[in-house]
Amino acid sequence: MTAKWLDETEERAWRAYRRMFTLLESTLASELAEHTGLSMADYTVLSNLVEVEGRRWRLTALAEYIRWSQSRLSHQITRMEERGLVARERTEGDARGAWVVLTKAGLRAIAEATPTHLSGVRRHMIDLLTRDQLRELGDIGEIVVGHLTEDRPGAGSTMA
Repeated sequence: MTAKWLDETEERAWRAYRRMFTLLESTLASELAEHTGLSMADYTVLSNLVEVEGRRWRLTALAEYIRWSQSRLSHQITRMEERGLVARERTEGDARGAWVVLTKAGLRAIAEATPTHLSGVRRHMIDLLTRDQLRELGDIGEIVVGHLTEDRPGAGSTMA
C-alpha cells in the first residue's frame, strides 16, 4: 500500500489530536487515581456498566464495545472483583459465557468518581472551547466513530 503524505494542515491537525489525546488522557487518569483510587480502566468499565439496563453486560459484548481484547477485560474484571467493584456471573446454558455485574460498591465508586472525572473533563477541555468548537468537535468525533464502527454496530464506546 502506498501512503499519501499529509499536507501541512493535515499534519498539524493529526499531531495536535495525538498530543491532545495523550496529554488529556494521562492528566485525567492521574487526577482520577489521586482523588478516587480508581484507574482509568476501572472508570471505563464502571461508567459503561452503570449506563446499561440491569447494570450488567456479557463479558464478550463489553470487550467488543470498549474495543479491548477479552483477555485484557477478563484480567481487569478479576482485579475489580478483588476490590468488590464488580462480580462475574455465569451465563445459564453457556458454561463459557459470563456476565459482568456492577456491585453496590462499584455503584458507590462510580458515583464518587464521576464528579472528579467530569470536573477534569470540563477544566482541561470543555471550558477551553467555544460552543461552536464543541459542536464541531462532536461532529468530527461522530464522523470518525461512525466510520470505525460501521461494520460493527454498537461497537463504539462512550468511555465517558
